[in-house]
Amino acid sequence: MSDQNDPLAVSLFSEIFMVDQLARARLTRALPKGMEISHFSVLNHLAHANDEKSPAQLARAFSLTRGAMTNTLHKLENAGHIHIRPDWDDARRKFVAISPAGRNARDAAIAAITPVIGQVVDAIGVEKARAALPVLRELRIRLASDS
Repeated sequence: MSDQNDPLAVSLFSEIFMVDQLARARLTRALPKGMEISHFSVLNHLAHANDEKSPAQLARAFSLTRGAMTNTLHKLENAGHIHIRPDWDDARRKFVAISPAGRNARDAAIAAITPVIGQVVDAIGVEKARAALPVLRELRIRLASDS
């Protein structure tokens, strides 16, 4: 990257960081009581997965340490939102699946945040939001491949 592009890169990532911070704050206020963004993210991921996931797979998917993911999983398990079972072939491993209560909690969270994020998309315009998606998606893919 040449020096003339450095201000562009800094501005781009500064905006992304601020959007992330503001979006997290707004969504945290909208989520059902007791639910954190990390809880919602894991429930949403498991709701879309058609199979159980290991804690290590979940940690990789969210770019977290195993310890951080284990903490989130314990909170979700204590709330009854997930089931954690041992691997029947290797007792050292575990598998995680969303529970019916977890699906209900995820659905309640979606219902709570949809109006909030919908208002933002309406305010900037559907076409602008649609146009931003390919750039954001490419950034995510490139950042994920550099890990």
